[in-house]
Amino acid sequence: MNIALVAHDSKKELMIQFCIAYCGILCRHNLVATGTTGKAVSEATGLEITKFLAGSQGGAQQIASRIGCDEIDLLLFFRDPLNPKPDEPDESSLLRLCDVHNIPVATNIATAEVLIHGLERGDLEWRDILRK
Repeated sequence: MNIALVAHDSKKELMIQFCIAYCGILCRHNLVATGTTGKAVSEATGLEITKFLAGSQGGAQQIASRIGCDEIDLLLFFRDPLNPKPDEPDESSLLRLCDVHNIPVATNIATAEVLIHGLERGDLEWRDILRK
């Protein structure tokens, strides 16, 4: 599966800790991320991650375009709903595209854990079947 990782600045450490905890699962999938998030996670975990531009420089739009082309199967977008900053990735367009293309998305750690456990059990394999 192709998994995209995005995190607002105040949630990057949480994304790192999540990826450390679930490194054994994530390493079996193709990971892409916005630049700063991808760099931080890769350095902390050793995971191989395709890094796009920083979210504020267009990385979120690069991920959005991959979603639009059905090249992303799962989005983990740890966002800060209380303190969003104008230069951070635009969540509404990413979330809208996920809804349009039936992409499972987690915007917080609780949902991310549910999705990652489902991924481990094979509950999300229907995405691979649809691609064939």
